[in-house]
Amino acid sequence: MSKFPVILCAAMLFIAGCASSVTKDIMVDAQADPKVDFKGYATYTWLGSAAIVYDPDGKWEPPQFDADAEIKFLIDRELRRRGMSEDSVNPDMIVAFAAGIDMASMEINIDPKSGLEVLENVPMGALTVILVDANTGLAIWGGVATAEIQQSPDQDTIKKRLDFAVTGMFKQLPRSGSSMY
Repeated sequence: MSKFPVILCAAMLFIAGCASSVTKDIMVDAQADPKVDFKGYATYTWLGSAAIVYDPDGKWEPPQFDADAEIKFLIDRELRRRGMSEDSVNPDMIVAFAAGIDMASMEINIDPKSGLEVLENVPMGALTVILVDANTGLAIWGGVATAEIQQSPDQDTIKKRLDFAVTGMFKQLPRSGSSMY
C-alpha cells in the first residue's frame, strides 16, 4: 500500500434553511488509495474521540445536541451498510474523524444593491473522516465535506446536514472486492 494525499480539513457543518435547500452549500469529496482492495476490510474500531467545536453559548451547536455522537452514529451506520462490524480487539481498520470551524474565512460575493463584488466574512466548516489500515497505519480512504456556517441552527437541520455529508462521503467508499469507486 502506498500513502496518498488526503486533505485534512476540520470544521462543523451548520446552516439554517428549508428542507429543500438545507444541504445545497455542502460540498463532499473522498479519495481512496487506488492500490487497496477493500474486500480485506470487514472490521473497524474508533481512534478515540474528536473534539468538534468549543461552543459554550450554543451558537453553532444547540446545548442538547451531541454532534460527536451523531457523527459517530452516522459513520457506524454507513460502515454497517457495507457489511462491516465494530471490533475493538482485532480490527482491520481504524476510523477517525475531525470537525471544526474557520471563523476567519473570506469570500467574494455580489452586493445585491450595487451589483459590485465585495469581500465578506463567511465562516466555513468541514468534517473529515479517515479510514486507516490497522496493520500498516496508512490511510486507505478519506472523505471531507465543507459548508458555510450560520448561527443558531436547530437540531433537525444539523442532523440533516450531517447525514447528507456522511452519506455523500461513504457513497465514494469502494465496495468490498473493488479498488475503484
